[in-house]
Amino acid sequence: MATPEFITALRATAGTQLLWLPGVTAIVFDDEGRVLLGRRTDTRKWSVVGGIPEPGEQPAACAVREVFEETAVHCVPERVVLVQALQPITYGNGDECQYMDITFRCRAVGGEARVNDDESLDVGWFAVDALPELNEFSLFRIKQALSEAPTWFDPMTIG
Repeated sequence: MATPEFITALRATAGTQLLWLPGVTAIVFDDEGRVLLGRRTDTRKWSVVGGIPEPGEQPAACAVREVFEETAVHCVPERVVLVQALQPITYGNGDECQYMDITFRCRAVGGEARVNDDESLDVGWFAVDALPELNEFSLFRIKQALSEAPTWFDPMTIG
């Protein structure tokens, strides 16, 4: 997965310390109700599409850009389905990040699904009742995108 230039610049002065970053996930459905997935080069596992917005980039625009960059599919965001602060992660090089994820339900409007960059090994459309093995992150977001419930967020705890 390519590290955005602005993060590389931050790391030059911040070192490996924890960075709080925005993240965007796109759950893309086609006209047949299938969901778009990519098999990642870093983990070799199937996952939903996502990425990090560039400074000043709107989250919905990031979702559209990431989907096209990774899969060659054009999409339109329809609604926000989830907002969640994720647990901190430490990468193999020692860099620590924590993401605030905004997940969008999107509708495919063009393009042919294919590997379109070096972040994916494979790309494909899957019926929601015939998904490949996915982690809980991806499964929960697909479930929320299929629901007509209001945007999900972690309930606030007052203590």
